[in-house]
Amino acid sequence: MTLRLIDSSTPACGRFLDLLTRRRGETGGDVDREVGAIIADVRRHGDRALVRLTRRFDGVKLTAATLRVTPEELAAARASLPAAERRALELAARRIAEFHRRTLNRSFSYRDRYGMRLGQMIRPLERAGLYVPGGMGAYPSSVLMNAIPARVAGVREIVMVSPAARTGDRPVVLAAAAIAGVSEVYRIGGAQAVAALAYGTGSIRPVDKIVGPGNAWVQAAKRMVYGVTDIDKMAGPSEVLIVADAQANPHWVAADLIAQAEHGSGDESAVLVTPARAMAVAVAAAIEQALADLPRAADVRRVLERRGAAIIVGDLEEAIDLANRIAPEHLELDVARPGRLLKRIRAAGAIFVGGCSPAALGDYLAGPNHVLPTGGSARFASPLGAYDFVKRTSIIEASADALLALGPATARLARMEGFEAHARAIEVRGAGRLRATKRHVAENKRPQE
Repeated sequence: MTLRLIDSSTPACGRFLDLLTRRRGETGGDVDREVGAIIADVRRHGDRALVRLTRRFDGVKLTAATLRVTPEELAAARASLPAAERRALELAARRIAEFHRRTLNRSFSYRDRYGMRLGQMIRPLERAGLYVPGGMGAYPSSVLMNAIPARVAGVREIVMVSPAARTGDRPVVLAAAAIAGVSEVYRIGGAQAVAALAYGTGSIRPVDKIVGPGNAWVQAAKRMVYGVTDIDKMAGPSEVLIVADAQANPHWVAADLIAQAEHGSGDESAVLVTPARAMAVAVAAAIEQALADLPRAADVRRVLERRGAAIIVGDLEEAIDLANRIAPEHLELDVARPGRLLKRIRAAGAIFVGGCSPAALGDYLAGPNHVLPTGGSARFASPLGAYDFVKRTSIIEASADALLALGPATARLARMEGFEAHARAIEVRGAGRLRATKRHVAENKRPQE
């Protein structure tokens, strides 16, 4: 049987949970050395390095002139897409945009009791870079989920990189870029693409932020360029944890476990937690039945044998405690009264409430982002959103009255920390000067005779 059954009270469960909760995302060793060399190569040789590395790693021969996908090629890809596929992408784009418009914060300003005006000014980033993986297939959903929040936030220039394929461009990916409003698309991937976005080359100007998933080399490169540019998060393999009771449909549960296990890295995790042993047995049997004719059945089996399990717990309270400990990327609550459990969840990337809400719906067009914290980082991280593409600037405007009232305490705090110059920057204005400034302002406000 592909899916192991584990009782929560056994040592085997403890070992399995240790495997799941061991924080991932760290690379180091050979990967870091290789990525460091690639970044240095791109910084030194620019487009020439991109052309050479694309041929070495992807087996695709490009020139500096063909690194970029032209606007005409983007438009042609969109036009060539079958109508049903184009409508599906456009529907997803509308739903994603509608959700992310609701996530934006607004600038604000107010005056406090001393008359000081305080506020925060929110402005979009000028230029954002999106990494869209290649690998086993084409991922137009990654284009939409990364680009549309940036567009909603008001980013003026959205730059996409995606690995070149030996079979040519992936039309559905280019079509998604056109639908999402991507400004520039380049046929490059891997650590070299991240380096190009961060430092720039002859063809590519640097960006303010890099977002999007990728393999260990891409993640290592993002970590190394952070500080030169911002990044979203360290993305890891897909995860799903399903809390199910005796009323759940075992075939639905099995389908959702399989769906997240088929992503392809081999390091995904798919876990069922249930107080009903009969449900765990039924789900394991349903998985065997579903894998009989699944194209990627062998890949799914490897994932489930390594990081898949049905954990039998005492009750749903224990199930939620386990879910909070694991902090999964996707958490499904397939129980009779999911609302009762929802308020107890403290750590999850996205929560899917009820049996009619499979994680696959969120992967494509529910609206919330499918770029989610993985590897337990849902304890402190959030889904990608429009809020990730803005910057916040504080506004402070003090009046003479405010500085007269708050200056002495400010100077005292500065001296507590040993910063005499800070204190003098307050006191140099002096009570007399501030009162004179106050009189001058008042006189200038009088009506002219």
